[in-house]
Amino acid sequence: MSLLEVNNLKVAYPHQSQLDPIWAIDDISFSLDSGSRLGLVGESGCGKSTIGKTIMSLLPDQSQITGEIKFQGKSILGLNNRELRQLRGEIVALVFQDPMTRLDPLMTIGDHCLETLKAHQPQLSRKVARDQALEVLEAVKIPPNRWGQYPHEFSGGMRQRVAIALALLLNPKMIIADEPTTSLDVTVSAEILQELTRLCSERDMALILISHDLAMVGEYCDRIGVMYQGKMVEAGAVKSILYEPQQEYTQSLLAAALKIQQPSDVSSPVNLNSSDPILKIKDLQQYFTLESNFIQQLLSREKNVIKAVDNINFELYSGETLGLVGESGCGKSTLSRTILQLLHPTSGSVEFLGEDLTQLSPKKMRAKRRQIQMIFQDPHACLNPLMTVGESIIDPLFIHNIAKGSEAKDQVLQMLEKVGLTPISDYYNRYPAQLSGGQQQRIAIARALITRPQLVICDEPVSMLDATVQTQVLDLMLELKTEFNLTYLFITHDLWVARFFCDRIAVMNQGKIVEIGTTEQIFNQPQNTYTQKLLNAAPLLAKSSTIDN
Repeated sequence: MSLLEVNNLKVAYPHQSQLDPIWAIDDISFSLDSGSRLGLVGESGCGKSTIGKTIMSLLPDQSQITGEIKFQGKSILGLNNRELRQLRGEIVALVFQDPMTRLDPLMTIGDHCLETLKAHQPQLSRKVARDQALEVLEAVKIPPNRWGQYPHEFSGGMRQRVAIALALLLNPKMIIADEPTTSLDVTVSAEILQELTRLCSERDMALILISHDLAMVGEYCDRIGVMYQGKMVEAGAVKSILYEPQQEYTQSLLAAALKIQQPSDVSSPVNLNSSDPILKIKDLQQYFTLESNFIQQLLSREKNVIKAVDNINFELYSGETLGLVGESGCGKSTLSRTILQLLHPTSGSVEFLGEDLTQLSPKKMRAKRRQIQMIFQDPHACLNPLMTVGESIIDPLFIHNIAKGSEAKDQVLQMLEKVGLTPISDYYNRYPAQLSGGQQQRIAIARALITRPQLVICDEPVSMLDATVQTQVLDLMLELKTEFNLTYLFITHDLWVARFFCDRIAVMNQGKIVEIGTTEQIFNQPQNTYTQKLLNAAPLLAKSSTIDN
């Protein structure tokens, strides 16, 4: 008997017609044995996460559900509150994409563990509960001295380890991990998934890994289920899905993922000796002093300083794309904000077209930002939900007094067409919530380019998108680069995206650039041990050539 059986499952969210609902999950069946690992892949909105929510009975009230879900032969649909509490944690545990949504910022890590244990096992004494929690924390490599710390004192990777520990506390029979490493860099992601799969193997737990990353799923799962528009269009062993896909949609997903993992032939190399640099960073430092209380100030003569950007030097040339890669917390985003003078540097200079931005007044710097624009990681967070698409894109034209009235609207309509949002009349009056993630990012790109900048700083612009949408957005950015003669500073933790998109790559570690060179040099002849570590940690679909089918 299988541990989990899903038979003919159909799910529709509330506010759908009872007679003709739109099924988020449409007649899906699969089974899962103890110790096995199933990866669910597909584009955003295909229903992957809905499966996990349905198994955990976390769907909104009035959702329509047909079919059956059995756990060890017993139906888990229609459980009462007491049975649901037992299901969630003791039988099935869930690891979310963003651990901060799971962790209370006002509770210590130890309190989180004790609360979880006491909720399910109130008879435990505090000492026994603490001992059990420390044992589980140690299993995910969190030392006992972190017990009294708060979530904000942990890195993203360490917070995700805490989330996994909370999932393991009650020794469940199955874990559902929903995009558990999307916001983490390649080395931390590899560590988390190695830890999670090791623990599942040791404890004979089943795992459902929900992800849009085919390479990652191929590396850590036994089987793959490919989803499209609520249906599971193909399922099977990892080798058969990745190396001999039968369905056209699976083939398109693989083609998109493989395309990203190949060097781009669209971006032309830039002659670095042909002209003066458009951007010159010299001895740039961005230090932060941690606040301490009065007693600590008396006892310590030295201030506790974080060197987020530590003596950075590089040049960026017109028409070039320079990639900036490294782990979370290495200083990439702080560097970008310092270049834009959103943060004033501790020391050093930022020369843009021969002018030192660090010496400009706030008023002059604001005017200069017409020529330097930024594309952020999360378009939903940088678009005003109360402004239409047209209003969001036209706003920079008004701010910089570039155009007004009908002329401004005409420029916006032309830009919507440039970024591929057609028919333009359909998108102009929509709101961000009515758009997909890929469409929202196209709006963010249009907004950044409407002022006709010369330099665009891109901070993880495709990390939240699935493979097919990633390639679409990256191809668009390459086309626009040629058309508008753009120069990109491209920040990413995805090495394969950097390889596909960038002419040169600078590798950052602990606030310093430890290696810089052409993309080919960095990937084929890395000199620094840290660069080698990053490359070794990145999951690669092309490794299939070394596997016997």
